[in-house]
Amino acid sequence: MSDAEIPEQSIPRLPRGVKLSFDKQRDTWILLAPERVFVLDEIAHQIVKRCDGVAALAAIVDDLAEAFSAPRDLIAKDVHVLLRELSDKGVVTL
Repeated sequence: MSDAEIPEQSIPRLPRGVKLSFDKQRDTWILLAPERVFVLDEIAHQIVKRCDGVAALAAIVDDLAEAFSAPRDLIAKDVHVLLRELSDKGVVTL
């Protein structure tokens, strides 16, 4: 994905073969991908768990801004950065 902003109407999802899972040994959430594991911090987990293939990016940002009582523009920036990185690694489809 390019450095261009992700359109608000994009509907992020985990592609086939990628799974969000709780790792009991690490006591943290992870993304399992073929031959790769991505350890998620709490913020990344909150974003990724909303990438259900139904909610548009705008709705995800709105939900996070409300849940954390944070400014929408700040949340949007963090969500865009994380989703762009995960998309570049092939573990989120936009």
